[in-house]
Parts: sequence; C-alpha cells; structure tokens
Amino acid sequence: MKMSELLQQAVEQKLLRALDAQFAMMIASDDQPAVMLAAALVSHDAGEGHVCIPLSRLVPEFFFSGRQPDLAEQLFALADLKSGWREILLASNAVSEYEGATPLKLISERLYLNRMWQNEQSIAQFFVQENRPITLNESQVINVLNQLFEPLPETDWQKVAAAVALTRRISVISGGPGTGKTTTVAKLLAALVQLSDAPSLRIQLAAPTGKAAARLTESLGSALRRLPLDEAQKASLPNDACTLHRLLGAQPNSQRLRYHAGNPLHLDVLVVDEASMVDLPMMAKLINAMPPHARVIFLGDRDQLASVEAGAVLGDICHYVTHGYSSERAAELSLLTGYTLPAGEGNGASALRDGLCLLQKSYRFDSKSGIGQLAFAVNASDVKRVKTIFSEGFSDITKQPLRETADYAMMIDDAVEGYRPYLDLIRNQAEPASILEAFGRYQMLCALREGPFGVSGLNSRIELALIQKRLIERPNQATSRWYNGRPIMVSRNDSSLGLFNGDIGIALDRGEGLRVWFPMPDGTIKSVQPSRLPGHDTAYAMTVHKSQGSEFEHAALVLPNQYTAVVTRELVYTAITRARNKLSLYADDRVLEKAIVTRTERRSGLMESFS
Repeated sequence: MKMSELLQQAVEQKLLRALDAQFAMMIASDDQPAVMLAAALVSHDAGEGHVCIPLSRLVPEFFFSGRQPDLAEQLFALADLKSGWREILLASNAVSEYEGATPLKLISERLYLNRMWQNEQSIAQFFVQENRPITLNESQVINVLNQLFEPLPETDWQKVAAAVALTRRISVISGGPGTGKTTTVAKLLAALVQLSDAPSLRIQLAAPTGKAAARLTESLGSALRRLPLDEAQKASLPNDACTLHRLLGAQPNSQRLRYHAGNPLHLDVLVVDEASMVDLPMMAKLINAMPPHARVIFLGDRDQLASVEAGAVLGDICHYVTHGYSSERAAELSLLTGYTLPAGEGNGASALRDGLCLLQKSYRFDSKSGIGQLAFAVNASDVKRVKTIFSEGFSDITKQPLRETADYAMMIDDAVEGYRPYLDLIRNQAEPASILEAFGRYQMLCALREGPFGVSGLNSRIELALIQKRLIERPNQATSRWYNGRPIMVSRNDSSLGLFNGDIGIALDRGEGLRVWFPMPDGTIKSVQPSRLPGHDTAYAMTVHKSQGSEFEHAALVLPNQYTAVVTRELVYTAITRARNKLSLYADDRVLEKAIVTRTERRSGLMESFS
C-alpha cells in the first residue's frame, strides 16, 4: 500500500485533517514515503497548537493519542527509516536547515513548517536583539515613581514592573488575577507621559478579543481617572482599547493587513493585554508592524491557557521570569525603586530577562477567598490541598459530582437559575446595555466542543430547559435558531462590521424585528441584523479558551465525566480565575485530579532561541 493511501485512511478515521494529507502529498510523492509522513505529522501538530516536532517524537506511539496503534505502526513501517530521520529529510528538496526557502525546516533536531520557523525567529530576534535599554534621567524617574507608588515595607513588584517598562523598549508584566496589572500599567502610562519630552505621546491599547479590549478600556479608564495628572497629560492617555485585528487593519475577506513592516503602526507606546492569548503567527505580525522607536508592554498571566492557535509565546517568554535580572539590571532597578533586588545567576537570555517582571501579590483574593486558594493550589498541582479546600467551607466555591443522570439535570437547573436574571430583564423591556451586563454575570464554561459535556450538548440542554420553564420561546420557524434573548458568540472576524472572534451579543426584539446587540470596546452598544452576522454559536456555554479575557461574577466549570487530553491544569486554572465572586465546579474527582497534575504541552524552540 502507498503512503498516500494510508494517510487517506487516517483522514477517514479522523486521526488527521484532510489539510494534513493534502499538504503532505504536495510536499512529497509516494517514492518519498518518510518525507510525506513527516509533512503530514508536522502539519497535524501545527493544527494541535505545536510549533515544531522534535525528531525524537517521530515514532508511532506519540501519534493519534494512542488510537489506532496498528495504523500508526503501518505508517512508520512504510516510511522505511533505516537511515534515520535526519538523513532522509535533508535529502529531500522540500527540507533545508538554516539557509534555503523550503516548505519544511530542520533546525536543531526539530522539524518546522517554514512559516512557523520564520515566525519563531522574528519573535526571538525582537525580544532579544531589539530589546534595547532606554536611558532616562535617573532622579526624574525616581521622583515620578515615588509620586505614583506609596512606600511599602516589602518589595512593591508593581513599582518594579513600572521601572522595568520605563527603562526598556520591550517589557512583559505577568501576574495572576488581582495582582494589579491594570493599576500598574495605569501608573506606568502616567509616568511615561510625565517623563516624555514630546508634546504628546501616541499611546494605543489592544487585546486579542473584543471582550478583553472592552474590559481593558473599562478597568484602565477607571484607574487612570484616579491618578494626579493635569489636563494636558490626561489628553495624551488613551480612551479605549481595540482588538489586535483592528489595530493591524485586518481587511474583510483577506489575509492582508494594513499595517506591516513596510507600513508600520503610527504609535509611540503599545500596551497589549491578555498576552497569553496571542498565538505565534499573530505575535509575529504584531512585532513586524511595530515602528523602530516605539515601546511595547505586554500584560498577561503566564499560567493561563496558551492561545488556541500555535505556540505559547507568553509562557515561553516567562520561563525566564524567575531566573532573576542581570547584575547590572538588578542594581539599576534597586536604585530606581528603593528596593533591594538580588541578581540572578548566569547570563543566559539576559536581554530577555531584564525586560520581565512577575507581580506576586494578589489584592483580590486573600486567605478568606476559596477561589484564590483553589487557583493557587491548582496552579501548584497540589491535589491534596485542592481536596482540603473544598472541605473547608468557603462560601464562594462549590463542587458537585457528575456521576448520575440526576447530577447532570441538577447542573442544568443551576444554569437556568444563573441565566434567569437577564431573561427577566428582557421580559421587562430593559435597555440592551442592562441586559448584556446581566447576561455577563453568570457563565457556564466547559472543556469540550462536542458531546453532552461540551458546548453543543450543554447549549441544547440549557435551551430546552429554558423553553420548558417558559423563560424563552421556541423559534417560530423550524429552520430558524433565532428567538428573543438568544445569546451568541462570534466565531469569525468581520472587520467591516467591527465584530471579532469571541464577541458576545444577544438577540432582542425592540419592535422592529430581531437584531443582535453587542457591547463595543469603546463602551457603546451596536446592533446587527442576524442575517449579516459572521459565523457564530449559541453562548449559554462556551469553552474555557473562549472565556479568556473575560470575568464573570459567577463562573460554572463543567468537566467531562471521562478524562480527555484537553483537560489540563492550565484549563482548570484559567476557568477558576474567570470567577470574580463565585465558582461552581461540576466534576468527577478522578477527572479533576488527573487534570490538576497534567500540564498543557506546546512544543516549540522559542525558549532555546532566547538563550
């Protein structure tokens, strides 16, 4: 049997995508079976979020998640690997090492798609070679920081983060929920304005999704209003945030962007929030569009889920955040902040390390917060502590099993009660803004797309329960899914409408037929006819991935009743930290414990590129 035929079998059994097989057959013919197989597998892994495949993983047991081991063995047997992967791959015209424009790259025993390699190299160069120090008047910096940050007896990592970003072109500030990332960046922007020689700074705020941009607009706006700035200084500060797609000038029905290396962005300072959600290709596009003089400040939580698409850029960068500063940098930051900062050991990745800061104190969650205690324990993979926390009587967290049919029915009833307030507002003809705000107070989160514990199954069951409770009405037409009160999430960008993947809207009939109302990043509300919407899904339940950049007063996390590889420590941690005041967890203990000790793996060479 030919390699192309075996790959088609893998597609039919949903072990590979059709795209993977087509790419492989474009790269190599059946007389190069090993190259064809390698191309299919590197394409498959890119679809799974990995940037590359180490040659050591090109063995049958690492593929298809243990499903169809016989087919995996057949594929590798047909590849005929007697001479070894490296020799076979480099003999192909489709593979090269550092030089050469080939579809596949073999670098340091890692196989890449060429575009992934190029993106990784662009990012490594940006964060290391282009991350130059910025010289400022030390006494002025000290005075401004002392005005903005009250003295504390222990190290104030917010002040350190501001000092880091003031004195580096590129900086990364990481911290968990409630550690004050927004407060820090507000004071940082105020310091930049006060220290600037320019009449006005062009400052831009951005985030990966519309929801995250709206949150950044709201939270940073209120923080900036509290700062002691004159009117001229306030005029330099941004009023709202936009999505990265909008920032880069995404074109409708096109992959082209208005801003790129040949036409850079018109700004002096860029702040990117929720940086953990920025995938490798988007990060490469963003840095390519940065003007050479501009500063960029990335904010995010290194412990959250990586981006849906390929790479875990923030996680790879923040690998070095605990390595400490270079000795020169530690001395500089100690002088600027008044706190003694010890230097780290060694000089590896010092250019990157000197632009990082980890915020370490949570101001939102304390010892009385079950959510905070649980997030910390999960992040530490401490199964024993997680069990103890649920037995300590915290009022803001609950855990319910999912063993019986009755458990599932009770969970659906809980969701009905969670969504009842926004539906009551619709019945009382409240304003769209109030309805949208009420809907955002409660959200059911899950790990999967399909099945009874996934987005599709939960949305169907919740809709049915709401109909039975007469809180919503069935659609008038059998072919329509639309009804008054239907919440939806956009799944595809449409820059012409100003709607982007992750934006949430609610269908409302205000006397002129159904229109879908969306909160915009600038605080306004806009409505769109359902027929004009890009791809979208009902949004009573959403994946944890889609919830990133959002917070809810009450978040409910549903884990499947059987363990699956997507349920990891980072997924559970991310879901927990979406909850502001209350968390409901629906999970089998065995599944939860397995998740807590399983880390999300994203293979790349970025960490090695920094050193």
